[in-house]
Amino acid sequence: MSSARFLVVLDADSTLIRNEVIELLADEAGRRAEVEAATEAAMRGEVEFAQSLRSRVQALAGVPTSAFARVRARIEPTPGVRELTAAVHERGGVVGVVSGGFHEILDHIAPALGVDRWRANRLEVDGDALTGRVDGRIVDAAAKAASLQEWAAELGVRDRATIAIGDGANDLRMMSVAGLGLAFNAKPAVREQAHLVIAPVDLREVIPLLP
Repeated sequence: MSSARFLVVLDADSTLIRNEVIELLADEAGRRAEVEAATEAAMRGEVEFAQSLRSRVQALAGVPTSAFARVRARIEPTPGVRELTAAVHERGGVVGVVSGGFHEILDHIAPALGVDRWRANRLEVDGDALTGRVDGRIVDAAAKAASLQEWAAELGVRDRATIAIGDGANDLRMMSVAGLGLAFNAKPAVREQAHLVIAPVDLREVIPLLP
């Protein structure tokens, strides 16, 4: 079993990266506007996340798998992300990402940004197109919190040496079980419940808070 001094777990969309991946995929189906509105409602906590994700993924039915490469090319890393992951590693920490987004994108961008481990949803594919369904269990708020705790246990990291960084309502449970919960680029409800709020959209702002 590997060990670490501390663990930092980030959300992906609008935290690790500037984009909402499901909206980029919805562009490919010509349905961005409706998916954007549903994403906003879910992030504010107005709609249960798993239900919202299923309805948004349904809008992706028929999108070809070749769209993944186009979406990956449009991904913008959040300013300061590489500096943050480098600083975590220099101090003996581990970086995790747990996302309500998709492995099909995260598997390519996470390693390039210095992320050590990640968990996300998978999109069901039939032939060379999306079916409009999620494949397997949905990564929701409970799964995010459980991932942080599981990774901390595997790494021998105490709860108080964990940091969770997120922007939406489905990050709140993960933030509440962490030693330090940081609202980053966050919705008002998340800012209200976080231990600390990072106002500038620059992940270098987290570096002074590392153990």
